[in-house]
Amino acid sequence: MSASERIRPAVQADGAFLADMVVEAANWRPGAARPRHAVLSSEEYGRYVTGWQRPGDAGVVALDDQGEPIGAAWYRLLPRTAPGFGYIATGVPELIIGVRPVWRAHGVGRALLRRLAEVARSEGYGRLSLSVERENHAVTLYRSEGFAVTTPAVGRDTMVKRLR
Repeated sequence: MSASERIRPAVQADGAFLADMVVEAANWRPGAARPRHAVLSSEEYGRYVTGWQRPGDAGVVALDDQGEPIGAAWYRLLPRTAPGFGYIATGVPELIIGVRPVWRAHGVGRALLRRLAEVARSEGYGRLSLSVERENHAVTLYRSEGFAVTTPAVGRDTMVKRLR
């Protein structure tokens, strides 16, 4: 990510953009795009944005040099009764990240991950979790940023980063 791009805290008004980033995250595989409405109306993906910025939600948004959003990373505390893909325990926020395709492999995701880890650490969290499909190239990024596989599943892994 170049010096001309910046990262700011996510606010309640970013809900629609975060929804766009959930769709990007769900459609990481080229040629296998699911329609926006299909992704967001599914409980498994909708849970990451429905009612955005409730207590416990925090995130960051990357902006290009014109101030347009190009990516976001955020976390939610999901309950044991309605866990996300990367749920590991009550009180461990689950991270979600999405970057517009044209900005992938330019350091945006790394910058977002680092800033969100700082936010989580400052809020007193000791770990962050996420889930990633094994074929997703982002696995390399997550590993390089200190995430380790804790729970392998069919085709995907849950990864955790210790913050302290």
